[in-house]
Amino acid sequence: MSKERRIVITGVGLVTAAGSNTADTWQSVLAGRSAVSRVSGFDPEPFDSQIAAEIKDFDPSPYMDPRDARRADPVVQYAASATSQCLEGVDLDSLDRNRIGVVIGSGVGGISTFEKQHQIKLNRGPGRVSPFFIPYLIPDMPAGFVSITHGLKGPNYSTVSACASGANAVADAYLLIRAGMADAMVAGGSEAAVTEMSLAGFGALKALSTRNDEPQRASRPFDRDRDGFVIAEGAGVLLVEDLEHAKRRGADIIAEVVGIGMSGDAYHITAPPPDGEGAIRSMRLAVENAGIKPEDIGYINAHGTSTQLNDASETAAIRVTFGDHANKLAVSSTKSTTGHLLGAAAAIELAFCAFAIRDGVLPPTINQENADPSCDLDYVPNEARKQEVDYALSNSFGFGGHNVSIIVKRFAQ
Repeated sequence: MSKERRIVITGVGLVTAAGSNTADTWQSVLAGRSAVSRVSGFDPEPFDSQIAAEIKDFDPSPYMDPRDARRADPVVQYAASATSQCLEGVDLDSLDRNRIGVVIGSGVGGISTFEKQHQIKLNRGPGRVSPFFIPYLIPDMPAGFVSITHGLKGPNYSTVSACASGANAVADAYLLIRAGMADAMVAGGSEAAVTEMSLAGFGALKALSTRNDEPQRASRPFDRDRDGFVIAEGAGVLLVEDLEHAKRRGADIIAEVVGIGMSGDAYHITAPPPDGEGAIRSMRLAVENAGIKPEDIGYINAHGTSTQLNDASETAAIRVTFGDHANKLAVSSTKSTTGHLLGAAAAIELAFCAFAIRDGVLPPTINQENADPSCDLDYVPNEARKQEVDYALSNSFGFGGHNVSIIVKRFAQ
């Protein structure tokens, strides 16, 4: 594989409970405003966890044909909106659409479509199940819909690796462009899993926070009193392209993607190894792939889920990977504000890394109130920090032992 092609990020689209667009989401995260509240889309009273970072009153009509919007699962609606933002100002008619692809991951896919159609089958019989049930259930439909809508005929598929899905999508985009199979890729993740079955299922795993009386204080990565993650929904989509392709069309460059690392824990279906061995290999591979030294990394956007096992394991992995430099690193988890968007989380958090480099400001980890001896790094507590960094690393780890680390750097000619 040639290393001559440089890969840059030239567009970002975000839809989250923190903001319906990219700018609002980023500003809300920097302000340390929690997007978590009591679930309103259904009665949460029977559930142990009754809170989520839920998107309310979402209107897909600016981004989709009204007929498609009525039929489509929210996971597709969010991806459509994020992609429209991501491609704003891009003259696709002047580009070779055969050389532009789409890879959008989702950990769960169209679960609300499944729940609704299952009820129809139970109540009204199998003959009343919608012909759109399967198309809007399967996790690849956000990628397929975006490809169809924008006429993008390059590589087109979905990645499904739980909470690493969006990171795998961007990593694949990077590899496809480097291999010469595309000039640009729309890459990211979408998730719409604030549903009754999701809340029940993750609740059965004892993975969710039950701080129901204080929703905005519930997501508290690395804090001693963390009691689980807060489920969230939305989408993050990035336009990733070959540098020369971007320069020819006069694109604004946000940051450069310079390294990826991927590994498998081969340990447990949900828990990370306590020593973070898989995460260590993922981060080391990313640093090696970028051709830099560990000391060059200035900021890490951690996976940081607010669960006891993940946060301690990731902290241990960072200490082993970076040695003494770990004491100088700024590490934050933006899940403290956005909640955990599962398969969409990674792409959103990589965008935050790019924005941190661009704007010279590091997003905080909010709800840092009580120190945990097993989590002893600089987590940028409670307030954003003005700080210039040249390299930032984003970690994403998924159920099943899927680990992805991606490094972005300040762009220079």
